[in-house]
Amino acid sequence: MAVIYDSEKNIFTLHTTNTTYQMKVDSYGYLLHLYYGPRTMGNMEYLLVYMNRSFSGNPNVAGKDVTYSLDVLPQEYPTLGTGDYRAHALNIADAEGVECCNLTFRDYEISKGKYTLPGLPAVWAAEDEADTLKITLRDETGIVEVQLMYGVLEKEDVITRAVIIKNTGRGNVTLKKAAAAALDFVSGDFDVISFYGKHNMERMLQRQPLGHGTFSVGSCRGTSSHQYNPGVILADREATEDAGSCYGMLFLYSGNFLCEVEKDQYNQTRFLMGLGTEQFDYSLASGEELIVPEAVLSYSAAGLSGLSRQYQSCIRDHVCRGKYVHTSRPVLINSWEANHFDFNGDTIVDLAKEAAALGIDMVVMDDGWFGRRNDDNSSLGDWKVNEEKLGGTLKQLIDRVHAEGVKFGIWLEPEMVNEDSDLYRAHPDWAIQIPGRKPVRMRNQLVLDFSRKEVRDAIYDQVCTILDRCEIDYVKWDMNRSLSDVYAGNVTYDYVLGIYEILEKIVIRYPNLLIEGCSGGGGRFDAGMMYYTPQIWCSDNTDAINRVKIQYGTSFFYPISVVGSHVTAVPNHQTGRSVSLITRGVVAMAGTFGYELNPALMSEEEKNIVKQQVLTYKKYESLICEGTYYRLSSPFTEPFAAWMSVSRDKKQALVSVVRLEAEGNAVSMYLKCKGLNPDAVYREENTGVLYDGAALMAAGLVLPGAKSEYEAYQFVLKEM
Repeated sequence: MAVIYDSEKNIFTLHTTNTTYQMKVDSYGYLLHLYYGPRTMGNMEYLLVYMNRSFSGNPNVAGKDVTYSLDVLPQEYPTLGTGDYRAHALNIADAEGVECCNLTFRDYEISKGKYTLPGLPAVWAAEDEADTLKITLRDETGIVEVQLMYGVLEKEDVITRAVIIKNTGRGNVTLKKAAAAALDFVSGDFDVISFYGKHNMERMLQRQPLGHGTFSVGSCRGTSSHQYNPGVILADREATEDAGSCYGMLFLYSGNFLCEVEKDQYNQTRFLMGLGTEQFDYSLASGEELIVPEAVLSYSAAGLSGLSRQYQSCIRDHVCRGKYVHTSRPVLINSWEANHFDFNGDTIVDLAKEAAALGIDMVVMDDGWFGRRNDDNSSLGDWKVNEEKLGGTLKQLIDRVHAEGVKFGIWLEPEMVNEDSDLYRAHPDWAIQIPGRKPVRMRNQLVLDFSRKEVRDAIYDQVCTILDRCEIDYVKWDMNRSLSDVYAGNVTYDYVLGIYEILEKIVIRYPNLLIEGCSGGGGRFDAGMMYYTPQIWCSDNTDAINRVKIQYGTSFFYPISVVGSHVTAVPNHQTGRSVSLITRGVVAMAGTFGYELNPALMSEEEKNIVKQQVLTYKKYESLICEGTYYRLSSPFTEPFAAWMSVSRDKKQALVSVVRLEAEGNAVSMYLKCKGLNPDAVYREENTGVLYDGAALMAAGLVLPGAKSEYEAYQFVLKEM
């Protein structure tokens, strides 16, 4: 098994193919962290140093041993109240409001297979693909019991962690902070890599040296947010794209989170990932428990690229579920940028006719088909078809679309409500609001309180009424605002669990339905949502030049197969920039491909380009979505953006390049490939030129001379 317990030394060792994770129960019952890094067969206890540290307290159980301090020793799950003044993983207040928790070891259990988390997303695996370790800790007063869950996916080089906190006392306890994982390093000089952003520019890479003090990112918006993604990397200062030690933590959760990295007074580093603390004050009655969502840990000695490939593989193969994960997905055209709210049934059918002629598989009817929804001021919450606008029933419209030979998809925003809606007039208390105060509006809408069962059930019934009556192939599940007006400390956590509950019921009830997640684009682009929606709209910003940066940052944790990416009209609606249709297509093919434009306004030449793009994507879809992904350049520092996908047998590769700069008398540019077989000879399909695999990786491809701004190229390499 991948989990080993040495009963003589009280040491737990977790092995993956290339890594080792080790911890020890010491003589006082504390669970100390020993090591995480390259695989080793040794006992790493020798790394612990005991000495008298001024102003670092000693737990009472240590007696007069002044060399033993939890303020210095590396711990597996540090808590507030033990004399450790560093950032803590857990803070609990008892019934009197006293904040203290002192956890010591009680027992453990090792089992085959991967643990599950009721009501929450989690990495999944077959029984022979994973092992589980459960370690139970208990507070010395008996008020709480904490189960530390470890899942080991040996071949994936992934270790998952989650925590179950149970009130085992007689009175209430209140959780004020709860992390899924803590990782202590006794030495090391690290950079912190995080992914910041805003609406329309999500997941911008930020790399900075970790100095003394605490670095933190998180969300208090009720979603994982556009502003910070719940994936953070600790990299050795010298680590590069292809070499050096890198540690990652990725939170499988779609709500408020907090990641902290602290370098302490003795140059030790603590890395924490878990639930956000703002507006989190979760009360547990006796016998109740709370599950802290899962964090996925991974280590690579092969630089950032190696770490990314491990996460991409884990998400694609062990997080995403359903029939579409490893099968071809429909190339779609969405009505939004073509028509916005101004459409009727004939408009959608005309779009279907155009789509069929271009080889596009599906038409998606976006916002505006329900209630009195002709702008964004009304009708959210009233999921009843506007038959007058559509010129008939929804089923009749779908039948007309299907008759054109294309599938049908629809837009929904079930978590929201307008004050101008029948639902709000009947149930104003169903919106999240602070009693006695006027609510904060965003996009002229409020958030329904999905922490309440009656609200979830009512919306679920409305959605099912639509899906049951019609042959709908795809749903775009949107959420266009953040949470505010949070009236209680349980709401933000219970809200997210409410979303997961509805999505799980829909996934089970409609196994053939493809769901694409969305939250103003990338505001809820996280692995938690990917458990239910195997693709997520990457960003509302479809400008190709901005998109290469957004998709670059996204690739550090997430596979191409989950990235919603479309070709849209120019001038671009977000930036006003005009980029060629070819360049827009190359960029959009780094994801689940589609279009958002009006084909009726295109020239015949442009339509022919679209037809060829659709054929190209379908030809290479498996390579793009299932192949090994490599970043070949950084769009933040280099004059071009480039990436490639290589088949797992290394017999085929697709290389994509977008020029980001243009200048007179330009220098020649070369692009080094990665991941090829150095002993093979490859034929470039477009030109017929033969290349040595080693040469392509050492010297590279010669890029064509630029004839215009923002040119893009694709090279198809096949082994002879």
